[in-house]
Amino acid sequence: MALARTRRGESGMNYWPGFVDALSTLILSIIFILTVFVVVQFYLQQEVAGKDTALSRLNAQIAQLTELLSMEKTGKANLEDQLAQLRASLAGAESDRDKYKDLAEGAGAGQAAAQGKVTELSGQLDSEKKISARALAQVEILNQQIAALRRQLTSLETALDAAEQKDKESQSKIADLGQRLNLALAQKVQELTKYRSDFFGKLRQILGNRPDMRIVGDRFVLQSEVFFDTGKADLKPEGDEELDQVAGALIELEKQIPPDIAWVLRVDGHTDVRPINGGQFKSNWDLSAARAIAVVQYLIAKGVAPQRLVAAGFGEFQPIDTGTTEEAYRRNRRIEFKLTER
Repeated sequence: MALARTRRGESGMNYWPGFVDALSTLILSIIFILTVFVVVQFYLQQEVAGKDTALSRLNAQIAQLTELLSMEKTGKANLEDQLAQLRASLAGAESDRDKYKDLAEGAGAGQAAAQGKVTELSGQLDSEKKISARALAQVEILNQQIAALRRQLTSLETALDAAEQKDKESQSKIADLGQRLNLALAQKVQELTKYRSDFFGKLRQILGNRPDMRIVGDRFVLQSEVFFDTGKADLKPEGDEELDQVAGALIELEKQIPPDIAWVLRVDGHTDVRPINGGQFKSNWDLSAARAIAVVQYLIAKGVAPQRLVAAGFGEFQPIDTGTTEEAYRRNRRIEFKLTER
């Protein structure tokens, strides 16, 4: 431990400036891109929802106009049938009138009776002409109404086509924006992975190259024995020394990253699979959570902002070694640090 402290004293705390600037820029870019994506997608969804409502309304109007047009066409056909009947009746009445006129002109004794019949038929003929004129007027009105309905229907169909085209364009814009944002986020994630590796590399330089410390994926892993005795959640003095280095690094990180960037250091506690019998803790859940909380509380006491820390207990349910040997149990008893987004 003396040799490790000597190396730490020599290395100092001057490893941050370049790395933190790059990490700050990266995180700020990611948050900005996500904010733009959420805002744009919200407004596009509102626009699409409004267009869907307008399309539904236009479709309903078109259906009503189509039904009304069908009814008007049916009424027109009925009137045309009636008009045809009236014309046939008118033609028959004119024929009868002409026949009686001829009889009246050629007969002497029955002239008065024939003239009376002619007068009656002439009256019926005039009445039927009036009815025929009214029917023709109604047909003309229906023709005008049908023409107006057709113009309105054409206008609505044009508006519907324009709305559908605009909706397709909006959907295409959303898809294109999503594709571009996904590509940008994928690139930023790759950069974040690189910077996280650099950060863990600096922590390894601070804490020294030890067998009980390793990097697993995006987590910095230390064995529980570095900080705690078996079955305990009280930090050992040598564990305090290691956490002092981590606290100093986090305090320096807080100074470099803007306060509106949502980042946290998650501290995860893990145990082996063997159950706890008696003692202070009822289960491995309790022990792992208590150890994570103890580390977080120590970091807070050293000046790390509480809102930048998360404590999580996983018990024995996230093993990295499924064996049943003492070595496997030792590997599973660990404390993990993960720098991540909140």
